[in-house]
Amino acid sequence: MTETIDRRNFLRLAGAAALAGCSAADSGPDGRPNIVIVMADDMGFSDIGPYGGEIDTPTLDYLAANGLRFTQFYNTARCCPTRAALLTGIYQHQAGVGHMVGDMGRPAYRGYLNDRCVTIAEALKPAGYTTLMSGKWHVGEERPHWPVDRGFDEYFGLISGASNYFKLDGARTMALGNEPWTPPDDGSFYMTDAIADHAVEFLDKHGGKDNPFLLYLPFTAPHWPLHAKPADIAKYKGKYAMGWDALREQRYARELELGLIDEKWALSPRDPDVPAWEDVDNKPLWERRMEVYAAMIDCMDQGIGRVVDKIRSLGKLDNTLILFLADNGACHENADIEQGTPRNTWGDPNAMPGGPDSFDGYDRPWANAGNTPFRMFKSWVHEGGIATPLICHWPAGVAQPKGSITDEPGHLIDLMATCLDLAGAAYPATFNGKPITPLEGKSLRPIFANGKREGHEALFWDHQGNRAVRMGKWKLVSLYDRAGGGYAPWELYDLEADRSELNDLAADSPERVAAMEAAWTAWAEKVGWVPWNELTA
Repeated sequence: MTETIDRRNFLRLAGAAALAGCSAADSGPDGRPNIVIVMADDMGFSDIGPYGGEIDTPTLDYLAANGLRFTQFYNTARCCPTRAALLTGIYQHQAGVGHMVGDMGRPAYRGYLNDRCVTIAEALKPAGYTTLMSGKWHVGEERPHWPVDRGFDEYFGLISGASNYFKLDGARTMALGNEPWTPPDDGSFYMTDAIADHAVEFLDKHGGKDNPFLLYLPFTAPHWPLHAKPADIAKYKGKYAMGWDALREQRYARELELGLIDEKWALSPRDPDVPAWEDVDNKPLWERRMEVYAAMIDCMDQGIGRVVDKIRSLGKLDNTLILFLADNGACHENADIEQGTPRNTWGDPNAMPGGPDSFDGYDRPWANAGNTPFRMFKSWVHEGGIATPLICHWPAGVAQPKGSITDEPGHLIDLMATCLDLAGAAYPATFNGKPITPLEGKSLRPIFANGKREGHEALFWDHQGNRAVRMGKWKLVSLYDRAGGGYAPWELYDLEADRSELNDLAADSPERVAAMEAAWTAWAEKVGWVPWNELTA
């Protein structure tokens, strides 16, 4: 552990030296900050270095060491609803993406951004921002619901969800601007690199202008399939031979050491559907899964580094707000644990993870480690499904000491409000002749300035029947019984004492449960929620 911490200190010092000479004056005459929102796909809370992970992430290490980290920031537990809420500043149901991109025939579940919301790009463009996007869209598969239809001046990326990283899956769509785009078939394409490289190209084209820019940079990494370049995989060969049980212990210790979690929060027990590492057969396959997953995050960090370097070369790093987060917790989806056979739909059904003809995920055991110290996964609304890292780097605007950590709660609906605040832009009451749903988020700027803000009275979640509400330190949460088609009883947790959600207090506090349930029910009615068993009947 000492070697890891020392490496990070070295990187921080190197990064600080590289920043020497940058100043707010270098950012141009406009004065308002540029804004870059970077998002990982299916990444666990503890996967990156600044949040306790062992994966090599020097760019994110640098941004965190010279910026501010949030420990209690939230997403919506799944890719499409997270993107909808982030882009619009309202809850995903209000934006029309209450589930995924399929149209479920209800206003809150149309599968694309509706005409009663505006995107960050649509809100900032009238204020003079150049609006750029490179990466995964996944909030509208058909025209007129592409990024260029929703306020972005430039776009490159994957309109659809996850795809092969080395070639385009025939069921997926990529685009460059207004037109469908197909990757070259010469072995040179890798999705993560292409997303970063196009972001750099857009900055080359627009970043030198006097007006500020917005860059939305949502990577597909490290979402399955587990695909990575051989050199990146080789870097992690043998690194995970200790298995997931030891990895969870190591990450938990680092999180405590870094001050990311409270010592009162116990490491959650190994997930009940995960075997002990010592009992697992075919360990080389399991190790390979995690090696490739780590390589994917490593490559993403390299791409973010190229974007940061470009902004630095433009003389605008000091007055650029860079935000990094994840769209949901680590993903449990994959093959049968006991068989250990890759879920493989391309090429050789026994192919080891990594290459273009393999199809695999890193599965529930490694995802359990990814979400250390929490329990549950992507799609659930316990902390393991909705807790995300949030790194904020803005030397000219974050007044907290470099490397600071805040435990102020926040939600990705707050990003629109933050962008509006920093841009001096108005949130419209109407857009294209249609009334716009009022903003739900609150600006994070007071936290940047003094570490505190007047937060939300309550935050709410719903995904596939999993429900939650957080009010202050209290969280009420319920699992959906997919097999039985019903809603499990509410669980109540004191997150100040037990953010691992191990001590259910519902039986001891029926009045609090009733009050919080009433708040959740009122929210559900407001946003157009439909019970999951009705939607799927």
